[in-house]
Amino acid sequence: MATEATADDTDDASDAPDAYDALLDRVQQWNAVGSASGVLGWDQQVMMPEGGTPARSKQLSALSSVHHDMVTDDETGELLDELDDADLSEERAAVVREVRREYERADAVPVELVEEISETGSEALQAWEEAKAADDFDQFAPYLEKHVELKREYAEHIDPDRDPYEVLFEEFEPCLSMERAESILTELREALVPMIEDIRESDVELAVDTFEGTFPEETQEELSREILEHVGYDFDRGRLDVSSHPFTAGNQFDCRVTTRFDETDPLGAVGSTIHEFGHAQYNLGLPQDHFGTPLGESRDLSVHESQSRLWENHVGRSQAFWEEFLPVFQDHFPQTEEATVRDAYEAFNQVYEDNFIRVEADELTYHLHIVIRFEIERDLIRGDLGVEDVPEVWNDKYEEYLGIRPDTDSEGCLQDIHWSHGNFGYFPTYSLGSVMAAQLFDAADSEIGDLDSKVADGDFDDLREWLGENVHRHGSRYETNELVKRATGEDFSADAFLDYVDEKYGELYEL
Repeated sequence: MATEATADDTDDASDAPDAYDALLDRVQQWNAVGSASGVLGWDQQVMMPEGGTPARSKQLSALSSVHHDMVTDDETGELLDELDDADLSEERAAVVREVRREYERADAVPVELVEEISETGSEALQAWEEAKAADDFDQFAPYLEKHVELKREYAEHIDPDRDPYEVLFEEFEPCLSMERAESILTELREALVPMIEDIRESDVELAVDTFEGTFPEETQEELSREILEHVGYDFDRGRLDVSSHPFTAGNQFDCRVTTRFDETDPLGAVGSTIHEFGHAQYNLGLPQDHFGTPLGESRDLSVHESQSRLWENHVGRSQAFWEEFLPVFQDHFPQTEEATVRDAYEAFNQVYEDNFIRVEADELTYHLHIVIRFEIERDLIRGDLGVEDVPEVWNDKYEEYLGIRPDTDSEGCLQDIHWSHGNFGYFPTYSLGSVMAAQLFDAADSEIGDLDSKVADGDFDDLREWLGENVHRHGSRYETNELVKRATGEDFSADAFLDYVDEKYGELYEL
């Protein structure tokens, strides 16, 4: 259910105190610097020549320092103090709330530490790429060690009396408690582990060999572009490129996606392309007239991930999607002309017994990949695990939770890019987003009515509009639970997700 804004929520510029206007000007300036950093970061992963890292790390470090100085300038604090008792509309109060949160965290951290973290991230990215290619964790370990030390120091500056991992988690999910996040992860683990065991014991044989063979990268790229056009990506404000790790970068005017290709796994590119479209659609749906302010920025990574997982799982992995899309796929790859819609659906939703790679994981085991990463990075930050022990602990946890053991660092602890950026606390948002996606899709289906039929007809307009109306247009106006409650009528919970996977995989595997 959608909740409309009331008349008293509407802003009138004449009612704003001068301090609010001055604060907004400052926020727009420092966000412009942040946007410039984002473009340089995109370029580093997509276009920059390999030798460009030394210069790029200095450039990003300088911009990071400028951004930090602008946020923490005394004038920012003075303006916020002046607005403490101001009579603000709901929208303006939300802006001040978000700016205050950013200011207080940034102000607690010395600029020298911010610069060092940024520079380390640029150097670590190249080291991670080389270590992954060489299948040698030891090449990356010194950079990971430095990131862990720097991030512990960062968390201590913000709040020395709290769990440092909890402080870092708030960088990515400021509105849900660590306790709530762990509770949901526990619910998922307790429900999915026995379900996966039942699936492995099932006698049902899915059409898992539907897309076996060789699928040239060039043709996959053509298909990926067609997928984006099919679901409604605005190429006038975006572009498609290739990177070692698929990602989305940008804003409501310029939002770019990347994907990757494996000639033996065309579904991997299909899934990652639709996934990144969900991220991009969120950014492109943010209000343009609030660009550079919290009202024109996404809520947080849990909400962002809900958009990508909704499109990837509830649309792209649905049987309805393949009713309309399979002929398009077969036009690009005629060797699959005998495949049926049910074959494609089963192939895309098989539960793997031996997959080591998170971004290639099925919809269920994916969350155990997340739990493993969450537990390892939490213990690293808390000082309960040494960097040198990461590969062995990683492999042990894969054996314990998934019954498989990686043979190499590349398919093990080096597979994800996040730690090269120093992004500790990021991983839980993937599962939180998947849970949220189910709740949002369920609400959209109830309100729109028979979404499956629309998806089967290739009609995504109503879904895009519903998400735009109930999620995208609000930016960071509402905190996470309130946003979900306004869109769905219920507090954020795992109920819809658990019902969804019970029904879907119960039918697929006759559980």
